[in-house]
Amino acid sequence: MIPLISLKDIGVKVGKREFLEIENLDVLPGETLAILGPTGSGKTTLLKLLAFLIRPFKGEMFWKEEKIQYPVPLSIRRSVSMAFQDTLFFEGSVLENVSYGLRIRGIKGREMNKRVEEVLELFSISHLKNQEARKVSGGEGQKVALARSLVFSPSLLLLDEPFSSLDPLTKEEIILELKRGIKNFQITCIFVTHDQEEAFALADRIAVIDRGRILQIGNKCEVFFRPLNLRVARFVGVENLFPALIVENREGLVSLKTSNWFIEAVSDLSPGKIVTACIRPEDIILGKDGKTHERTTARNRLKGKVIELEPAGAVVKVKVDCGITLKAIITRRSSIDLDLKPGDEVFATFKATACHLIPQEKGERDG
Repeated sequence: MIPLISLKDIGVKVGKREFLEIENLDVLPGETLAILGPTGSGKTTLLKLLAFLIRPFKGEMFWKEEKIQYPVPLSIRRSVSMAFQDTLFFEGSVLENVSYGLRIRGIKGREMNKRVEEVLELFSISHLKNQEARKVSGGEGQKVALARSLVFSPSLLLLDEPFSSLDPLTKEEIILELKRGIKNFQITCIFVTHDQEEAFALADRIAVIDRGRILQIGNKCEVFFRPLNLRVARFVGVENLFPALIVENREGLVSLKTSNWFIEAVSDLSPGKIVTACIRPEDIILGKDGKTHERTTARNRLKGKVIELEPAGAVVKVKVDCGITLKAIITRRSSIDLDLKPGDEVFATFKATACHLIPQEKGERDG
């Protein structure tokens, strides 16, 4: 499939400092790509580059395999829509704001009204069309901004932290509506976020960026469950990272020696390799009676004591001392049923497939 937009050996400077360096990035038609990274990592700069708001000092950009020349042709610029974190409405009604992109493209009358009504219904805001756009609530304003971006069916939709100011319920609602809109209008979408849950909920692929470079790009399961290095692992929420030595490999099932335990993982790495074992906290099951392991196919069971419990909405984060410190995420209901308290003895259970191994490079540490 021919990429909609491609970047090759791109460099962007902010002042005199090279702030962005992208060796290769291809975005396919119809996909949703999340640019995930911490504050200051270069996410918004990359988005502005893709919107042709800034120009690289080196490298090439391609639109459907045709090299982009500057100034960028109007036909290409009008194929791209960008919604910023701030909604930036002009004075006028919701209807006037949403229809603006159509009117400047010469689309008026019945066709304009049909398209506007379609996107307003998509985001459940038809009842707001005659209200002053600047006076709608925060969640409603975000819906209006997205409707305005989608109404002319752009080839490429760019979103800058689109859900950052929303409460969890409104965020979930808008993500579902946006997914339907992207599918219905067959739009390619790139959005930037620092929120792992947003990226996992909306994206087909995820690119993790830090210090102006893409560290890993792939489908969301690859990035979240098989990070390439420690920087990616830490950012995508792998909280259990500890050094281990591979002592045996039996047809892909490896035995690892940690400071206190032998555990098993799935890997093709050879014995003698020093690795970082990565286990996501939600992949750890806690039990008190020692029989949890018998009721699952998990091959690893570590005995320990609860150090700390931290409620976090519908879940509870539990820190367990097993000689190595493990962090588990369990539901609030499970916490109540187990009656967990600091000092309680528990068994931490996880599957061999839940333990991802990253080979350690010279001088690398897990702390």
